[in-house]
Amino acid sequence: MPERDGYIPGVPCWIDTNQPDPDAAVDFYGSLFGWELENVMPAESGAKYFMARIRGGDVAAISSVPEGAPPMATWNTYVWVDSADETAAKVTDAGGKVLAEPFDVAEAGRMAVFADPEGAVFSVWQAGQHKGAKIVNEAGSLNFNGLHTRAVVGAKAFYGAVFGWDILTLDGGQQMWALPGYADYLERDNPGLRENIAKVGADPGFADVVASLTTIPDDQPDIPPHWDVTFAADDADAVAERATELGGRVILPPMDVPWSRMTVIADPEGATFNATQFVPENRDLATQAGASAA
Repeated sequence: MPERDGYIPGVPCWIDTNQPDPDAAVDFYGSLFGWELENVMPAESGAKYFMARIRGGDVAAISSVPEGAPPMATWNTYVWVDSADETAAKVTDAGGKVLAEPFDVAEAGRMAVFADPEGAVFSVWQAGQHKGAKIVNEAGSLNFNGLHTRAVVGAKAFYGAVFGWDILTLDGGQQMWALPGYADYLERDNPGLRENIAKVGADPGFADVVASLTTIPDDQPDIPPHWDVTFAADDADAVAERATELGGRVILPPMDVPWSRMTVIADPEGATFNATQFVPENRDLATQAGASAA
């Protein structure tokens, strides 16, 4: 896939992780994903922000915990916008909260942090010099972002008002966030995208998908609404094994799911993430899931 040089409004474009011990996190993630890491913060700032790269292209970042934020490790999702300030107004109008007012990040861009009406936290990015992740959908890079919620109807109203998203329901009942027109943008750099999606038997609407949507089950009352991040992997089993060797913890062992094989991992500080290996042969699992649900 060609390297990215920007996104369109409404598309998740960047991820970073807040870490109480960013140097230790550099060792973990650098060894796990083979990232090249560089602290781009001035030494006198007292903070650290390690840019993670693959072949010189930005893929993610590891940050010290921002001042005033809870001293816990977490992964953060950023959505591309034209104006962080205008988006802040949309968030409040739609019933969300502004956790961090829009602010400039030097020449890199402008950002803000919000919570949706149910409390799931996300950020937005108004690009300056930094255009988001340059490499995606390759092993060790961002593959997907997903919202976990108990209030799908409310989430549809909120994210539809803020980003223009619709809900796409795939075979088997899996729900996705779709941005109408996104496929047209992708086709410019990936001619034949829709045709290739059709060839593997995926839903034609999948080309407009920007994120996943998961309903938190009633039997998991301790899980709060949240956004997650998923990294692409060549071998999900190998990633799980290596993460354990490095001090991480496998929360969900590798398992086959529609179109892929995935695992859920917690890093040594407790920040969770998914690793997913594309397995086209697993496409029939979606049909089986739909039949079981019926």
